[in-house]
Amino acid sequence: MPRKPTFAFLLAHPAHFFALGCGSGLAPKAPGTFGTLFAWLSFALFRPAFEELPLLGLLVVAYLAGIWFIEVTGKALGDPDHGSIVWDEIVPFWLVLLMTPDSFLWQLTAFGLFRFFDITKPQPARHFDAHVKNGFGVMADDLVAAGYTLLTLALLKVVLA
Repeated sequence: MPRKPTFAFLLAHPAHFFALGCGSGLAPKAPGTFGTLFAWLSFALFRPAFEELPLLGLLVVAYLAGIWFIEVTGKALGDPDHGSIVWDEIVPFWLVLLMTPDSFLWQLTAFGLFRFFDITKPQPARHFDAHVKNGFGVMADDLVAAGYTLLTLALLKVVLA
């Protein structure tokens, strides 16, 4: 039976801290949405400190580390894709924000689209979610959601131009 994470669990291991989105995954309802909101707010804080290429490199490191964070935390919780694990929302949404125009309306649209694709899980996200029950699969399905989000934003930009 999966465990319910607590604040003590969050602080018990660095992997738990990051996998649970620095605490955003402890939200009692809609932790994935809270994780994505955390991503949006934190991105606004650290984005000005980085040029695009170094930031992209940092996101690659955060993504790869996330596979391990989620693997460790999922095993400790007894569920490889426990709802409180939100690092898989955070890093892909940071990627979306990196490639989204720097305006509130575009970012809000990106947020809504990302949540839609994360929840509905179009293929191949659904395959990863259903069949790859480990840190890689958990991270991969949200990377697919990010890809669908970016594609939709690009189409919107063409239509609105």
